[in-house]
Amino acid sequence: MTDDAQRREALLDWCRARLGQVVHTSPWFTVTQERIDRFAEASGDYQWIHVDPARAAAESPWKSTIAHGYLTLSLYALLRAPADGTPPWPGVRTVINYGLNRVRFTRAVRVNSRLRLNVTLGAVEAVPGAVQVVEACVFELDNDTVPACVAEMVKRLYV
Repeated sequence: MTDDAQRREALLDWCRARLGQVVHTSPWFTVTQERIDRFAEASGDYQWIHVDPARAAAESPWKSTIAHGYLTLSLYALLRAPADGTPPWPGVRTVINYGLNRVRFTRAVRVNSRLRLNVTLGAVEAVPGAVQVVEACVFELDNDTVPACVAEMVKRLYV
């Protein structure tokens, strides 16, 4: 067995031992109007419910601006990073986003809401040259029982 194959097997074993477990919980993060506005600039989505605080206060059901759903989803990269800087996957050189199995935006994220990410390891399998994992992600809202977003992230891990 090659060194790479041995490292993949070790990673598979490490992941299998954590199946069904929460493998990451982020610190709380505040979604500001500045971040919402910057996402609008990046995405071209300037819908008033996101970028017009006065109109949103007067007309929206939330009485404030709300984050774009895809902004919430994009915070995965920021919130998935370990707070202490240690790599989340032992021995992994490269992590590639392979796709999403399922995404649901279950609650609006009002401006200045606090979010955090909980990640449960949902599946792991060997694929040619890599280990593929599925992370069940829950974007929690502070003081709310309904999450803002739930998503299954598929990643390819290369050792």
